[in-house]
Amino acid sequence: MTDPASPSAKPARVRVPSPKPSTPSTSATTESKAGTRSIAKPQAAAKPTAIAKPKTAAKPKTAGKRTVPKPKTAGNAVDAVATGGAPAPKPRVRRATAASTPRPGLPARTELTGQDRKASLATARRVVELAEDKKAADIVLLDLGELTTLADAFVICSGGSERQLDAIADGIVSGLREQGVRPIGREGVAASHWVLLDFGGVIVHIFTPPERDFYELEKHWSEARTVLRVQ
Repeated sequence: MTDPASPSAKPARVRVPSPKPSTPSTSATTESKAGTRSIAKPQAAAKPTAIAKPKTAAKPKTAGKRTVPKPKTAGNAVDAVATGGAPAPKPRVRRATAASTPRPGLPARTELTGQDRKASLATARRVVELAEDKKAADIVLLDLGELTTLADAFVICSGGSERQLDAIADGIVSGLREQGVRPIGREGVAASHWVLLDFGGVIVHIFTPPERDFYELEKHWSEARTVLRVQ
């Protein structure tokens, strides 16, 4: 054995443990061939901003506007009106008067009797006489009592001119007025070449010859009985 104290003795080798590599933390930077570069974390997408709803336009204020109180009602009549509050006039009640009743001399058309029909035929004969006095041509009296409730009789005649049509119509109206019979209505003018007189139970047609041939009332009422014809 060699003496450790001798100078020629070699020192013994001592094994020193190598240090362990430290584990990099999660926040350490990563190395690459191009060098050291820090990787930034991706940022979260920004949330879209809420779109504000458009505000409704305020209603314009009317200058000097005032509320009008509703009118008070009492039954069907209005006691006050909106302007001024003055009392409203009471509605007029239409009462039955003599004007609403049939005129004297006109046969009633609601309930016809044999006597009403005779009165209508008598009036129609008088119309024929008055038309003949005014030189009317081709006068025809038709009895319609059994065909329609429109009238009891038609009197159809012709006039040679517009002036004669007016003369025939005026002569019939004035002649029956003397007997208390007035026309219910008068339609047409001489310029239209057809004048109609309505006496309730009797209707008078006054034509010019061309219009009479065109409308042909006699053929339309061919089933009616011809009471009288004056050429």
